Amino acid sequence: MDLFHEDHPAWLAQVDEAIIDPEQAIIDPHHHLWPDMMGDIYNVDELALDTSAGHKVIGTLFIECGTCYREDGPEQEKPLGETEYVLAQAARIKALNLGAPILGMVGHIDLRDTSTLDATLDQHIALAGDFFKGIRHAGASAREEDRESLLIPGAAPGDLYLLPEFQAGVRRLGERGLSYDTWHYHYQLGDYIALAKACPDTTMILDHFSTPLGVGSFAGQHDAIFDSWKDEMRELSSCPNVFLKLGGLAMPDNGFGWHLAERPPTSDELLDAQGRWYKHALDCFGPSRCMFESNFPVDRLSLSYAVYYNAMKKLAADFSADEKDALFAGTARRVYRLIH
Repeated sequence: MDLFHEDHPAWLAQVDEAIIDPEQAIIDPHHHLWPDMMGDIYNVDELALDTSAGHKVIGTLFIECGTCYREDGPEQEKPLGETEYVLAQAARIKALNLGAPILGMVGHIDLRDTSTLDATLDQHIALAGDFFKGIRHAGASAREEDRESLLIPGAAPGDLYLLPEFQAGVRRLGERGLSYDTWHYHYQLGDYIALAKACPDTTMILDHFSTPLGVGSFAGQHDAIFDSWKDEMRELSSCPNVFLKLGGLAMPDNGFGWHLAERPPTSDELLDAQGRWYKHALDCFGPSRCMFESNFPVDRLSLSYAVYYNAMKKLAADFSADEKDALFAGTARRVYRLIH
C-alpha cells in the first residue's frame, strides 16, 4: 500500500482553512512518535509543526506505539525503552521550546503477566514518576481473512478481554491509580463491555470509537456496523469507569479512502462522512466523559491537524463554554491527572 503522497506536506496543504476559535485551549490526549513510521518520520519536530499550526494546543499526551523498545533483556522490560525515549523527547521539547509540551505518557506492559506486573510498573514509574499515567495493552484482534487489507492488523488473542489473568491486570492498574487505554475493532465491543463491568474501579479509556472497519470483508458496511455499534455504545455508557477518545476515524483501515484521494478532506467533508459517529458517542457519554484526539501521525495519512480540530470545533459549536473546555482539554486533564 502506497501510504504517502510524494510530497505529503504539500498534499495536506491543499486544504488551507482559517482556524476556528483560535483561543480555545486544547490538550491533545492521543499522539505517537516514531523515528521511522512506515518510511516516514514523526518525531517532536513534526509534532511541533502540527501543534503550532494555529490552534491553541497547550499540551499533549503520548500513547504507546511500540517505538524504541529495548533490544536486550527480559521481554517484559523491553517497553521500558519507549518510556526512556519519550522522556528524552519531552525534555527536548522543553529545552528547545519547540511547542506544546508533552504532559504525560501511557506506556505498555503485558497485563497478562501478573507475576511481573508490579515490578515492571515500578520500573516505568522509577523512570518517569508522575509523567507515567497508565498502560495501553490493545485488544485489537484482526480476523485472518482481513489481515492483508489492514494497515495495522491487531495481533491480540481474540478472547483477550475475557481472560481472567488479563482482567486481574486491568484491575491492578486501578488499585495503583493508573488508567487503562485500549483500541480494538467494532466487533469486539461486546467483550470490552464485559471487561469494563469486570473492572469497575479502573479508569478505562476507549480509543478511536472502537475502530469501525471499512476495508476487507467490512468494505461498504458502515451503515450496518453503525446500527449495531450504536446500541453497544449505549450499553457501554452505563459503565461509569469508561471514557471515550473521539478521533482516529481517518485511519485507512476505517475505509474512507482519503489517503488515496487527490486532496485531503475539508472539515465539512469530514463531518459529513463521520459526524454521526461523533454525535452518537457524545449523546451517550456527554462532554464530561469524552475528549477529542488527533491520533497523529496515523490520521495524518488522511488529513491535517488544523482541519481535524476545525471539524471538532464545528461539531462542538452548540455546546456551552464549559462543555467545550471539557471536550478539548478538561476531560483529558482530569482523566489522565495532567498538570498544566
